[in-house]
Order: sequence, then structure tokens, then C-alpha cells
Amino acid sequence: MARLATLEIGLNAVIVSVAAGMPQIVQVGDPAGMKPDSLPFGPFDPLRHRTFEIGLRAWVEDQTALRLGYIEQLYTFGDRGRHSASSDKDPHVVSVGYLALTRQTPDAAEMLARHHSAWRSWYDYFPWEDWRDGRPGVLDKDMLPALEEWSRQPPSEDTPPRALGRSERIRLAFGNDPASWDEERALERYELLYEAGLIAEALHDGRPAALERSSIPKFGRPMRFDHRRILATALSRLRAKLKYRPVVFELMPQAFTLTELQTSVEAISGRHLHKQNFRRLVENADLVEPTGATSTATGGRPAALFRFRNTLYNERPAPGLRVGGR
Repeated sequence: MARLATLEIGLNAVIVSVAAGMPQIVQVGDPAGMKPDSLPFGPFDPLRHRTFEIGLRAWVEDQTALRLGYIEQLYTFGDRGRHSASSDKDPHVVSVGYLALTRQTPDAAEMLARHHSAWRSWYDYFPWEDWRDGRPGVLDKDMLPALEEWSRQPPSEDTPPRALGRSERIRLAFGNDPASWDEERALERYELLYEAGLIAEALHDGRPAALERSSIPKFGRPMRFDHRRILATALSRLRAKLKYRPVVFELMPQAFTLTELQTSVEAISGRHLHKQNFRRLVENADLVEPTGATSTATGGRPAALFRFRNTLYNERPAPGLRVGGR
């Protein structure tokens, strides 16, 4: 009798916040410290959860005590071997990934710690994506030479056919110079590193390119299963959405200065923005309105406080901030 394939549906959450000028995600740790970081995740239970989203919110609250606000579905991840084991006889897990945006509260860190989870910068997992202080040195010193060496090697027999060759894919994903760097291609860059066997997850999954290497470079902090790929998907989605929807305000307090708004946009995009150009962009988009109050939090001259102009939704589809790097 033929063996019947079994399938499970998992739910994964990329929970994003911005604090102290850094984009942060919630990672769920292993109390024993034996396993890599992971995103909050759990199986969909059709008897307990009426919808995927209800199930996700329940798992997140169980694992982190956070109650999510803004949430959207990212993608369905179904590659065989996602939750790999040596025998690979367990049910095949198809995960539905979600992006959630939230504001940090003063007691959030302590609450997460009680649940063996914590906020962590997403640049710990993708250090090459942070260009706020210039082009990351790891790109030219280690990453691109390794990718270029891999691009010259013949593909293995199980490599799927692609419209573009390896060199062209690397050029499009990483650009030839700082001006051609596209922050929205974070997922493409991660998948190239995985395919080339240059990250720990590729070795864990038994990818041929990784098994052929004598050592795997330490390009970012690894995560369990394919959670770093899911995080890369969220990073690309949020960076793109920032430009055509006002999602950044889901991460801002009710009142904020324009400097705080710019810092948050820079944190997500990974690019430094020209101050006057940014303020002109915000004003032209008519996204904010003054509260009439000021802030002295910086210790210098009082700065005007603004809030998101909610009536914008009633006037027209709310635009985003079409920002570009300097």
C-alpha cells in the first residue's frame, strides 16, 4: 500500500517595531540555549481556530503575551524540508507567514523576557542590509567575492532552470555600485546566499553548495528552520510598502517629531535620508498635522510634535513616503 503524504499548516509571525532608531523583531528563544532564534510560530488547529489569523494571534499571545494590532498575510512557504530532520518522515509543514506592526510599551521587554522571548534588531540577521552609515564593509570584503566565486562554478544537476544566470542575478540583487542598491531586494539577496551555501541554514538543510564548503561564513545570525527567509520576505515587503502606504505610522507613537519619523523611516529602509528633502516629502504628501505641543526630549530647542492625519483616509487613498537613499 502506498504511503499517504501528511500535511500540517503552521503559522509564523514577523512582529516589527522601531525603538532607539533600530528596527526590531520579536524572537522566541530556547530556554536551554540549544537552538537558534525563531519567530513566534505554532500549528493551525482547525478545531480551536476559526481562521488562520485568529490562530496566529493566539500563538503570539501564548508565546510572547503581546496582543497584535496591524497584521497582514505575507506569503505561504511550502518547500519540502522546511522543518528538516535526518529521516524527513514527519508531516510536511506548510507555513503561512504574517507581518505584524506594533509600538513598544515600557514594560514590553520585561514581559517578553518572562516568556523566553525578546526584541532583537533585524540587522543582527541581515547586517549587510543596513546602509545608514554607508556601504557595509562585509559586502566587498567577504560576501561578493564568495558569491562571484560561486557564480563561476557549474550548477548541480538538481538546480532548477532560470531565465538569468548567476552573475546577472547577483548584479541585480546587489547592484554594481551604491547608487544601484535596491533595498527592496532583501529576499533575493538572502536566497542567493542560501543557494550559494554561504549561510548556516543552507548547511543545516543539506544544500549541496554548503556541504562542499570547508566552512560557512558568519553572515548574520542564523534562525531555526526557514525563519530567516520568512523574515527576509517581511523586510522586503515592509520596505516596499513604506513607499505606497502610510504603514510607518503603525510604528510611531500618537505624537512624534519629524526627526523621530525620519529616524523610523531610515531604520526600516536601511538608508540615510536628506533631512530637508524628507521634510518636503512629508509636507507635500500631507500625511501629518501639528498637535500644537512641543517636545524637549532631545535637550535642545523644543521640537514641534505631529500626529498622523487620519482624515486622509476619507479624502483619498493614503500614499506612502517615496523615499530614496542619498
